Amino acid sequence: MNNFPLYELRAVGKEFAGPGEQVVVLRNIDMRVEEGETLAIIGASGSGKSTLLHILGTLETPSSGEVHFRGKDLVRLNGRERAGFRNREIGFVFQFHHLLPEFSALENVAMPGIISGMSRAEAFARAEEALALTGLSGRSSHRVTTLSGGERQRAAIARAILLRPKVLLADEPTGSLDERNGEKIGSLLFDLNHELGMTLVVVTHNHDLALKMNRRLELRSGELYEQVD
Repeated sequence: MNNFPLYELRAVGKEFAGPGEQVVVLRNIDMRVEEGETLAIIGASGSGKSTLLHILGTLETPSSGEVHFRGKDLVRLNGRERAGFRNREIGFVFQFHHLLPEFSALENVAMPGIISGMSRAEAFARAEEALALTGLSGRSSHRVTTLSGGERQRAAIARAILLRPKVLLADEPTGSLDERNGEKIGSLLFDLNHELGMTLVVVTHNHDLALKMNRRLELRSGELYEQVD
């Protein structure tokens, strides 16, 4: 048994090439995320919140520093290893659901299992279970185009938790929803945290959602600050 946190970032920086000079997005970020906690990352538009989330999910690599997941430095993984890590350990939820309209909710949710090499029968059984957890049991055979906005986001969350990842990384998960559906999606994310022990890291502009998290970190001018109640 080790005592590593789920995530530990050490002196992480991220730069992008600008028209005349390098644009610094993240500066010397140190950060820990413990297993099972809920964490909000907040900040103004363009502050680097999504970039930081993408680094946690290995969708982007930092320009400098180390990103450890249970003690393993993710920066050292090659492309194939990063893809395998994402499939096994991380669930992603974005502002827009990115479901495939030509397929049913069940088929969309089952896809990560099929991609991972699971049999179609097992992937579909797990998809039914994930849809039940997100309150969509009665909508599994419906095409995505017939679902409401809130139902589509629930289906996207079901897809994200299909393989029972250790962490759910959500980028503005309520951003495209009305207030009522946004509250429902927020409650669902907390339910999954409690029921499955899934760590939750959410980038959000939703003040009410952020206040319900265990911790809140704010990005300002590329630097990270912990908000204290």
